[in-house]
Amino acid sequence: MSEQEQQEDEDLRYFVRIGQTDLDGTKTVERSLSGMAGIGRRAARVVAQEADVDRTATLGRLDDDEIDRIVDAVENFEEEVPDWLTNRRREFYSGETTHETGNDLEMSRRHDINRMKMIRSYRGVRHQRGQKVRGQRTQSTGRSEGTVGVKVEEIREEMEEGEGEDE
Repeated sequence: MSEQEQQEDEDLRYFVRIGQTDLDGTKTVERSLSGMAGIGRRAARVVAQEADVDRTATLGRLDDDEIDRIVDAVENFEEEVPDWLTNRRREFYSGETTHETGNDLEMSRRHDINRMKMIRSYRGVRHQRGQKVRGQRTQSTGRSEGTVGVKVEEIREEMEEGEGEDE
């Protein structure tokens, strides 16, 4: 390994912390950001553009000020983008439009499901029963009791055992 490669490996940060999430520093900015809950590929591209950072650069090699700009862009995402790109439009209680990331997104999703269960809406009842919620077919898929089909081999074994006992 040459001196230049060793120097580059020392400069590389393998984990970059944004919010409550550790991101992979060996990947590009866009790909690392999309590993965060609430940020997909398109949102990651917008964040990189707002932070004025090259989206194809390796995240672990960025300077501290560039990472701070990325953190600010993630935290202020809903202010910079149109409402249709956010993940919490017209929230139930406050009516505000926000974009949640990380654990906040998971908590709000759980809260929404619990609210649906409490008011006994159709979707809430489906969640309670553990059935499919979004209109998928359930006649042949989504069975939780295991397979229902006929097991020919077991029937043959039982018939052969029964014949041997009669004699």
